[in-house]
Amino acid sequence: MPASFPTALLGAAMAAAPAAATPPAPEHLHFADDGAIPNSRLPLLLYRDAFAARGDAGAAWLERRFAENGWTGAWRWTIYPFHHYHSNTHEVLGVHAGSATLQLGGEQGRAVRVQAGDVLVIPAGVGHKRLDASAEFQVVGAYPGGREPDLMRGEPEERPAADARIGQVPLPARDPLLGEAAGLRQAWR
Repeated sequence: MPASFPTALLGAAMAAAPAAATPPAPEHLHFADDGAIPNSRLPLLLYRDAFAARGDAGAAWLERRFAENGWTGAWRWTIYPFHHYHSNTHEVLGVHAGSATLQLGGEQGRAVRVQAGDVLVIPAGVGHKRLDASAEFQVVGAYPGGREPDLMRGEPEERPAADARIGQVPLPARDPLLGEAAGLRQAWR
């Protein structure tokens, strides 16, 4: 047996690490149109401590979980340090490393601290921005049906066309974390 076998075995076990035994009910965060960022009538869902694995194992678990629930086009990176939103798709962000303070809902929204294990389900139109972060802060992002997101920055010329696109974004068939069980399936009716 090669010397690296236990490490490889441990890595495989960590990659298969499950979510928290019972993911907590998500926090519902509501944001009104602030004139620049349209936001949404749908609440942003914030699942705290929703999965156990961290680092690369956590990222791999998130990618698999999101894909199982039809949220694809996954990427690993950070969150832009400027206000932005997507007018053509919803987005899920799973924090797999570090922590950050995010400004959600635009300038008039609120600052929220997130850390590894947290998952945000962001409706189309809701602003988000990284205010500060630990050096290792990373997320996995994905979109229902693998949609390609646009990037809106709250500029006056974006509206009303962005509002029209937001109104056309379909509700996802499944919550990216819970599937058909709950989450956005209940909150986004």
